[in-house]
Amino acid sequence: MNAIHRRTLLKGAAALGGATLAAPLVSRTGFAQSSSGSVNIFAWAGYINDEMLAAFESATGIKANYTPYGTNDELLNQLRANNGGGFDIIWPTVDRVPNYVEFDLVQPIDEAKVEVARCLPSAWSSSETLGAVVEGKRYQVPTDWGTEGLAFDKDQAPLEYGTASYGDIWKPEMEGKATVRGHSGLVGLGLWLEAEGKLPRPMLDAFKSEEAMVEVYDAILAEAIARKGNIAQFWTNENEAQGAFRVNGCAVGQTWDSTGAALAKEGLPVGFIAPKEGALTWMEGVSIPKAAANLDQAYAFINWFLTPEAGAMYTNATSINSTAVGAADLTSDDAKAFFAASYPGDALEKLWWWPIQENWFVTKRNEYQDRFLSA
Repeated sequence: MNAIHRRTLLKGAAALGGATLAAPLVSRTGFAQSSSGSVNIFAWAGYINDEMLAAFESATGIKANYTPYGTNDELLNQLRANNGGGFDIIWPTVDRVPNYVEFDLVQPIDEAKVEVARCLPSAWSSSETLGAVVEGKRYQVPTDWGTEGLAFDKDQAPLEYGTASYGDIWKPEMEGKATVRGHSGLVGLGLWLEAEGKLPRPMLDAFKSEEAMVEVYDAILAEAIARKGNIAQFWTNENEAQGAFRVNGCAVGQTWDSTGAALAKEGLPVGFIAPKEGALTWMEGVSIPKAAANLDQAYAFINWFLTPEAGAMYTNATSINSTAVGAADLTSDDAKAFFAASYPGDALEKLWWWPIQENWFVTKRNEYQDRFLSA
């Protein structure tokens, strides 16, 4: 899994040649087949803006209704409460897709209705082992990927690639100045402890069995509780992560790449860098709930989102990387500069891809998170 990185993802684009990039928006599935009606989208907060909604409606004639959420667990719980209904499009991270399949909340993707050639081939194939394909059936179309690394105040806690580490969050001098998300903060701490030779077994083993997880997480939790005084604020969503720096005086934190980009756009002296242990890397995509009412419109949205223009619009707005062929070439200079600054040197070779998080793991993970938060 860790061998999958952006350069590998982008290789697929070159292999497709100019013909694909020049393909018209209306092709074999075509937007014309769904040139009316509406589609109900349940996606991460900040992922869809008014410009995207207007562009989609202009291209397809379909009105998109967007409802935001803040966490994977919020999405899963809402869909379970609705018995897989209420929305036509959802946006889980790929490692969590098997959770939705286990609870019978999503339907297999009809690949005949998807413009597969618009998606980077390596992203399409890589997603198979990351969680998008369960028992031979695909349940998600990969649309984007990003990371969780180190956001830092350039004045208070300057960091440089090669020495920047998850351990910087837990140094004594950062007491009362750091922010992390509960469950992923434990993983980042674990990767630092692993690099220091202080874990009983590799971090990845924790995802393979409950016995291994308990052994690994007991060691991580003990260290986290001992250093909890460093945490000024825990975050669970994008707004909270940004607020830690904007309002609550944090100087360093383990956040999404989009958090660092948003704060920098505001003019704050905040940078984002991949730690030497490897940025936590996720792939996301679009899945269709089992009881979706507007299937043609859902597939029209998927195919529109995989156009270079839509992919670039998304990246420019969020600083999250699109899997649409040709999108990277159309992104703004600011987006390209942010990417280059965040992943210099060999950072892309060191990305740490989230393994599949099965339901047993999520349950135990949340237990450890609760123990950390309440300690």
